[in-house]
Amino acid sequence: MEKKILIADDHSVVRLGTSVILQDALENVSIDFAINYPELKKKLRTEKFDLLILDIEMEGSIYKLMIKELKEIQEDLLIMIFSSSMENVAIEYIMEGAEGYVSKLSNDETLAKAVKYILENGHYYPPALVKQLTLQPDKNDPVKKLSKREFEVFRLLGEGNGNLEIANELKIQAGTMSTYKKRIYSKLGINNLIDLFKIYKNLD
Repeated sequence: MEKKILIADDHSVVRLGTSVILQDALENVSIDFAINYPELKKKLRTEKFDLLILDIEMEGSIYKLMIKELKEIQEDLLIMIFSSSMENVAIEYIMEGAEGYVSKLSNDETLAKAVKYILENGHYYPPALVKQLTLQPDKNDPVKKLSKREFEVFRLLGEGNGNLEIANELKIQAGTMSTYKKRIYSKLGINNLIDLFKIYKNLD
């Protein structure tokens, strides 16, 4: 099944170079472009995409606020931050709901692997970023990191419902359900249902 990728960057060299790398490395992908934030929103409103590769400093950027706004347009859109900024800046966007980060300074192979991984697994965090994330102070209940829809899925999983049951109840596709589950695991810092059940059981 074809995966649709949208590259949002205001530098033509970056857009075209990234496109060439991904088309050479990945099979069955289609790639489109947005050169500024208004055009990005317009394209998301008129066409469905699997992955957005987002330059956070593109023309018209509203920085971290973009993540929430873009998710409101396409709720199940995967967003990968594509920037030359340091990892600590990327963490702020991930905390807002972005699913991944890759540096513009990465080589071709790293970029291609990152995009392939996020399309298959629903998230991608490079090792240096993972290390910083694990060092972040846990000031809040991790459940509070979940969006409203993610919390609905979390609650239904905690009650013992299966993926298909949840997809049917929430009227979403099975693939979308799997994406939500991966996001929930990532935000809660878990990798299995047993840990999810423990967190659900301990909710106030």
